[in-house]
Amino acid sequence: MNEIVEIFSNIGIRDMVDMAIVAFAFYKLLMLIRHTSAEQLIKGILILLIATKVSEWLGLYVTNFILKNTMTLGMIALLIVFQPELRRALEHIGRSKLITKSIMEMSDEDLLAQIREIVDAVEYLARKKIGALIVIERETGIEDFTETGTLINGEISTGILVNIFMANTPLHDGAVVIRKDKIMAAACVLPLTQNPNLSKELGTRHRAGIGVTERSDALSIMVSEETGAISIATDGRISRYLDGKTLTTLLKNAYKPDNQKPLFKWKWGQKK
Repeated sequence: MNEIVEIFSNIGIRDMVDMAIVAFAFYKLLMLIRHTSAEQLIKGILILLIATKVSEWLGLYVTNFILKNTMTLGMIALLIVFQPELRRALEHIGRSKLITKSIMEMSDEDLLAQIREIVDAVEYLARKKIGALIVIERETGIEDFTETGTLINGEISTGILVNIFMANTPLHDGAVVIRKDKIMAAACVLPLTQNPNLSKELGTRHRAGIGVTERSDALSIMVSEETGAISIATDGRISRYLDGKTLTTLLKNAYKPDNQKPLFKWKWGQKK
């Protein structure tokens, strides 16, 4: 008991600040890997660590030797396995307001007009059950995906967006990428999410829309050609069955420079 009291009595301000920094770092790490394949890998690593310690306590020398060497090699393998998560973490640091400014520097009036054009197009496509995938670039550049499509660099308008996704047109198959106040490209190819927890109802369009948000801070809007349902994805999560009013609100929130909260709380493929 005296030892515990002595330990706590020796804790100073610097120690508390140090522990707070470590706790915050672990919290942010957990938020980054939540709902990803890395989450399950972390659980597996924790089990191996516990098993290694238990085998040491029980004197299981051969088992302990194997586990220790497995963990040593595993640390090298982690850098490869967690490459997407490490990239997301570095991009998250790079998007810090201490380092960079938001690219969205349009006036409120122009921004609202742009959102109206997008929402009007999405609502029309939803009524007609025309499949669509619109990706809105935010602070992380997605030029590598934009280059896979056809360059447009045109003004954002309901008519252009609707015409792009009309069936049998040259650019309807793929994603439209919007950067600031321009439609940069159409028919872009996006990476598919590998998350196993997604609803089986979600097809390639929705998986691509989620996939690009796992690799950047972009926002994706999807329209299902089977049901006409409107979905939105960000940070690797999807919210489905939205109406025009809700979509407008989410887009407004997405463009707020000081907005740090998730745009929505629904989980993988979960209905609203």
